[in-house]
Amino acid sequence: MKTKPTENHSSRRDFIKKSAVGLAAFTIVPRYVLGGTGFIAPSDKLTKAVIGVGSMGRGHFSYDGTQVVAICDVDKRHLSQAAAMLDKGVKTFGDYRDLIKLPEVDIVHIATPPHWHGVMAVEAANAGKDVWCEKPMTHTIGEGKRVVEAIQKHGRMFRLNTWFRFKDVFYGMGTTVKPIKKLVDSGLLGWPLKVTVGKHTGYDWKFYWVGKDNLAPQPVPPELDYDMWLGPAPYKPYNEHRVHQTFRGYWDYDGGGLSDMGQHYIDPIQYFLGKDDTSPVSVEIDAPQQHTDAVGTWRRITYTYADGCQIILDGEGKDKNVPYIEGPKGKLYPGFKSDIPGLERKLAAFPDPLPQMTDFVESVKNREKFALNEENGHRSCNIVNMGLIALRLGGSLKFDPVKQEFIGDEAANRLINPVMRAPFSI
Repeated sequence: MKTKPTENHSSRRDFIKKSAVGLAAFTIVPRYVLGGTGFIAPSDKLTKAVIGVGSMGRGHFSYDGTQVVAICDVDKRHLSQAAAMLDKGVKTFGDYRDLIKLPEVDIVHIATPPHWHGVMAVEAANAGKDVWCEKPMTHTIGEGKRVVEAIQKHGRMFRLNTWFRFKDVFYGMGTTVKPIKKLVDSGLLGWPLKVTVGKHTGYDWKFYWVGKDNLAPQPVPPELDYDMWLGPAPYKPYNEHRVHQTFRGYWDYDGGGLSDMGQHYIDPIQYFLGKDDTSPVSVEIDAPQQHTDAVGTWRRITYTYADGCQIILDGEGKDKNVPYIEGPKGKLYPGFKSDIPGLERKLAAFPDPLPQMTDFVESVKNREKFALNEENGHRSCNIVNMGLIALRLGGSLKFDPVKQEFIGDEAANRLINPVMRAPFSI
């Protein structure tokens, strides 16, 4: 939805002419110059800022239809290396709060460790920015709820950066998710369904993302603002294994392989099961006792929905012949193989899934929800976070998908909204 310009046409033309020299470093004219929040520049490009410019963040630089105008990182080394890849006019920041105030920024990309995702997404939405966020969407269930509220309150567009529900070959299945969705919708497999995600169905849980429980304090490198890196997380003495490439091994910032890969694997399942507006009602775990700080491994996590559908996360891989999807009428195996005779011929008689909005630039321009947005992204992230809470507490849990809270377990509910380190809040 476009807003009406508030300036007269002649004064706007004069302003653009006077601004031309200052904007020469860019190949576009930012939207704010031409008429406010809803106005699209003539170049049809959108301006964006990236928070967190390590290896993952730099992958956000070159998306079609956008141009980077600002970057932020708490590590000066990352910041200088990233700045060298971009136009000289790109602004650099050590504090994201300064970056999101820039009026020339249309989209904020969040590529930080997950313990920052919720706070930054909410503050970006409050500042009138659209948001493109790395997975997992948020570090806690409560943060996810706040992101949904902020995005919708301010009418912003949100994209979560996992794409398997709408493009690319879906790991061991040898196909995109579209024909899997079509098969599930057809009813040929029956109902309820059980989906098993593990190495024998083509999914790696990356159990090398584990923490160390004996970290000795080390001096903070001069290029790193460690206090800002921690942000809302509890203070712990610096050790190089806590930050950058190995942060995933610590509960304060992430949740190991489950948090790293879980939303990639689980979000498409929510989609093809038709569960985008709900959550499982229980989570059961089979795992060693977890350390209070360092993430460990697990053997099996089972989620069950109210209608009996299940998602099995298989960490051991004992059953080499397990199907990816099993229903009362048939099974689907990796490579889109099935025990249903003539599956492709039978499936051809059914309609394709409804089309999805899969271009975030068009989503922002037309104010149309992206295929993986704040609502369905929050629901699939809930599944990851339900598993992480069950692992940390060492027991199975019941969940109310409407209230989005655990039933009869105060310890689990405290982990929905853990206290953030001052001055950060959400």
